[in-house]
Amino acid sequence: MFEIFLQTDTTAAAAASTAKVESVFGMLTKGGPLMIPLAILFALAVYVFIERLLVIRKAGQMDENFMSIIKDHITNGNVSAARSLAKNTNNPVARMIDKGIQRIGKPIDAIENSMDNVGKLELYKMEKNLSILSVIARIAPLFGFVGTIVGLVILLKEFATISNPSISQIADAMYIKLITSASGLIIGMLAFLGHSYLDTQINRTANQMEAASNEFIDILHEPTR
Repeated sequence: MFEIFLQTDTTAAAAASTAKVESVFGMLTKGGPLMIPLAILFALAVYVFIERLLVIRKAGQMDENFMSIIKDHITNGNVSAARSLAKNTNNPVARMIDKGIQRIGKPIDAIENSMDNVGKLELYKMEKNLSILSVIARIAPLFGFVGTIVGLVILLKEFATISNPSISQIADAMYIKLITSASGLIIGMLAFLGHSYLDTQINRTANQMEAASNEFIDILHEPTR
């Protein structure tokens, strides 16, 4: 008997969940044609966020002992081992240090400039396509507002042909037309939050690169053994 009640409750919960999903989807489809570009913008924002997140996280991964090993190799005069380690390590810090090792023997200013150029290039790679999220954060609410305005204009034109529209009819119609504005604002907010989070992660990696660069310059000032 208990199992029958349990199965009934499970079936009812699943049916309620399905009905809720269908009702949300049905509500969104009532937003009008401009819900299509909003859906495209949302899908694009999700794709760009995930793609950039994977790239930036991979760039920020670095062995804590990397600079210590580089320091030991250089102070021991084993520059080739330091170069091999930096060359075989796949992250922005290692590529920047590798460029510095290649310039050992030249003036410190020249080494710093070479490393700075590599650092700027690595930051550019991490920031690639990140501006798409910023653009979506700005234009998604505008698409939503345009959809609502166009919908209200059409709605008022339809009500002009009705002698005495009821308050419930007007409220229901306006509720549907405001769906695009709400969707646009939500998409824009999510895109803005995604851009801000990724930008914070890039700044953290940039700080790692700057700290490694300063440490490498300090290593060059130390006497070799």
